[in-house]
Amino acid sequence: MKILTIYLFLVLCAINLIGKDNMDIEEKINKLIPALIKVESNGNDNAIGDDGEAVGCLQLHKIYIDDVNRIYNTGTNLFDYKDAYNRTKSIRITGAYLKYWGQHFEKINNKKCSLEDLARIHNGGPEGYKKPETVKYWEKVQVFLKKD
Repeated sequence: MKILTIYLFLVLCAINLIGKDNMDIEEKINKLIPALIKVESNGNDNAIGDDGEAVGCLQLHKIYIDDVNRIYNTGTNLFDYKDAYNRTKSIRITGAYLKYWGQHFEKINNKKCSLEDLARIHNGGPEGYKKPETVKYWEKVQVFLKKD
């Protein structure tokens, strides 16, 4: 009976961990970016949106790229606006942006940043997770996350 009790306890502990958020922020970003690409441009590296302001597969704005250059200041710009048309560079820019602002979220909120928080930050800026207008964006992203 004692062995059965211990076994049941271990099974319940394992079940409890399944629903927990055990991914680190970089794993979340890597999982999220393909869904963002589908929502933003359906994979079109030459996409132009927001009246010409957002470009590339991740529909990056100049201010987004400028923010990454500011955050990771090395004395010269790491990325240029035209880099948003290059899928590899666009993914690097987005990864750097989301990592920084996701970690900032975790510091100020004292909790892990979720996939939803990251998607809403991508869509609405550093405080996008607070903006009601980014909820619909998250709903679109979720559709592509579930297809994985």
